Amino acid sequence: MERGEYLTKIMEDKGFNAMSLSKSSGVPYTTIRSMIERNLTNASVDNVIKICKVLGVSVETLNKPPKNEKVSESRQVFEFIDKIINLPIVGTISCGNGVLAYEDIEGYENVPESWTRGGEHFFLRAKGDSMINARIDDGDLLLIRKQDTFENGEIMAVMVDDEAVLKRIYRTDGQILLQSENTKYPPRFITDPSKIRIIGKLKMNFIHY
Repeated sequence: MERGEYLTKIMEDKGFNAMSLSKSSGVPYTTIRSMIERNLTNASVDNVIKICKVLGVSVETLNKPPKNEKVSESRQVFEFIDKIINLPIVGTISCGNGVLAYEDIEGYENVPESWTRGGEHFFLRAKGDSMINARIDDGDLLLIRKQDTFENGEIMAVMVDDEAVLKRIYRTDGQILLQSENTKYPPRFITDPSKIRIIGKLKMNFIHY
């Protein structure tokens, strides 16, 4: 059984056709039809994950048709997916004794392992409207790579006054400048290095549709 056939069978078993699956997942109808016709070859990771969530199956399940059925010789479909991992969605971060601790974990999000190569990652939930001009809205899930260094102009998660905030950051004249992406919020200058702790770098705004 080809992967496109297998996807069609799962859709039918779950009571979906391409149009209803499109409405539920946010993946365009034409994209779903193309995925089926091309046996998911070169399908985007984001679209595959969205469809799997609606259908209630894992990416691995969709990638492996039943063993007693004929499997296509093509192995291109999900070669770029090593595996799916869970990352915590952190509501609060504390910094006691200089050690970061994740508190109030509100849940976990499934992401491809390839998104997290190069370090430890976690999600923060965006709060407020201070970064709206960077297309970051209240409630967005932000993928953060944990690190304590930065380059001028990068968007970083930092601890200031025992609160984790997301700002564009600059080092200038012995000070650290925290810049919002909303003109109603003035820039903030940090003159005492002990008042700030770099948590990590924004890697992705993970938006659900």
